[in-house]
Amino acid sequence: MSTQSLSRPRQGRMIAGVCAGVARRFGWDPTLVRILTVASLLLPGPQLIAYLIFWLMMPNDPA
Repeated sequence: MSTQSLSRPRQGRMIAGVCAGVARRFGWDPTLVRILTVASLLLPGPQLIAYLIFWLMMPNDPA
């Protein structure tokens, strides 16, 4: 079983590709990760800051 690296895909992005990259890394459905991300924004906490940090830290897939 090969391990997928944590990177943002160039295809299938909605905003920045963070949710799609996390979903691909763990073998989850990207739609489920997106729904959970939006739902978590309704809770108090630093979710938006974490998303922005992931956006800045996760590399794009190679061209």
